[in-house]
Amino acid sequence: MLSNPAMPRLLLTAFRPFDVWSENASWLALQALTRELPVGVEVVTRLYPVDYTEVRARLTSDLATPYDAVLHVGQSAGSSALKLEQFALNVRRERGEKADAVTELESGGPLAYRSALPLADWAGRLREVGVPAEVSLHAGDYLCNAVLYWSHHLQFALGRTPRVALIHVPLDVTQAAAKPKTVPSLPSEVVASALRLMAGWATEPDPATPASLPQQVIV
Repeated sequence: MLSNPAMPRLLLTAFRPFDVWSENASWLALQALTRELPVGVEVVTRLYPVDYTEVRARLTSDLATPYDAVLHVGQSAGSSALKLEQFALNVRRERGEKADAVTELESGGPLAYRSALPLADWAGRLREVGVPAEVSLHAGDYLCNAVLYWSHHLQFALGRTPRVALIHVPLDVTQAAAKPKTVPSLPSEVVASALRLMAGWATEPDPATPASLPQQVIV
């Protein structure tokens, strides 16, 4: 339950382990963040299952409560930087399925939503404090894309203006160390420090959002 309605409220989500991974870097980062919560922001964390139907139901329930911003975090094995995703696509595909097996997340829904948050500015500010970060075109075609799409879609349906971002994070160093070959990684504490900063930026009263960036894209 939210305890301080006067404070900006942020929904911050991560995923359970999937595929070959016994842990998920997104949840490791959220656990690190909770050891030192952002100042001036009420943060509600959620751990989502790796399942389309369950994720949509959980999001629908969570977003029934209004939040000032929503940040989703997902794991990106092979990445050496935080990736701030611009677009969510109206597509879904199970892991291992061929490209021609893709279907819609929402029948008849917009082809894509674009985050209205100033992601390029955030990436630059993160690099200035020593955190590798970049803006990425879109969140792929799996569950990270789904939470970004549905967070826009469900909030528009409720008459709200979404302020949502999806951040793909590298493997934690403990995950990388368990692999026989060297893979890129970043300590969860470093990712958590970046999330603390973005939690504050996302809930600023007047974010520097370029007016030219549409939140809803229909093509």
